[in-house]
Amino acid sequence: MDLTDFGGKVICQKEAFLCAAKGVSVGIEFQRKLGVGFFGGEGFIMQKLEGDGLAFLHAGGTVVKRTLTAGETLNVDTGCLVALSSSINYDIRLQKGIKNSLFGGEGLFIATLTGPGDVWIQSMPFSRLADRIYANMPKTGGKRTGEGSILGGLGDLIDGRN
Repeated sequence: MDLTDFGGKVICQKEAFLCAAKGVSVGIEFQRKLGVGFFGGEGFIMQKLEGDGLAFLHAGGTVVKRTLTAGETLNVDTGCLVALSSSINYDIRLQKGIKNSLFGGEGLFIATLTGPGDVWIQSMPFSRLADRIYANMPKTGGKRTGEGSILGGLGDLIDGRN
């Protein structure tokens, strides 16, 4: 991303920064709201990128940039937030409804982002990807899915997998 397109300052999740061109400084951004610090998934400290050059961030899955107008609100899973413009109001709130909290996949808390400004969201945080890969590894009790043949387990014996 070119920081000059975003007012020279972008705030991103911890460990998102990969590299930058000369002219970009990396610092820390303190979250002043207690809810964000305790329940936002990022803690009280996020990374701050400032300057007039290019910066590269790490994210997983599909990354979507969304431009919010003044007063427009976007609710996202706290782990899916990659970066935001400094003009975005970032807050955390309790998920509405017991069914949403228990079965929605996001947990008890959700990030509320209010514009104006830009927000980058990832579909699959790396930690979740790693958890899913580990859970599906045959040696850890997981099962291969989406593969096989008509022979099933007999085919595995023939191939030498069991």
